[in-house]
Amino acid sequence: MRKNGIHDLNLDDQGKPKDKGYLERDLPEYLQRSLAQWVRAQNLLKQGEHYTMMDCDWCELNSDINVAEVGNEISTEQANYLREKYLGMEVTEK
Repeated sequence: MRKNGIHDLNLDDQGKPKDKGYLERDLPEYLQRSLAQWVRAQNLLKQGEHYTMMDCDWCELNSDINVAEVGNEISTEQANYLREKYLGMEVTEK
């Protein structure tokens, strides 16, 4: 894609950055907390630790993503990115 006469390889076909990390910025505090807890839980499992709250953490993160999206605190694009990256959901946009 060309931008200002310069070929920018870091943009996708829609002119957005290929690195979607920007979609994790400026998340509401409650969503940041549930996301951090989910990441901690994943790390515990990777280390072979016994952790019994995984399903609760998954549900809390999913719920917080939904609440933030419906409350217009995050965009649908952000919500879908988080669902795919962290919850393993396959999102098909309409």
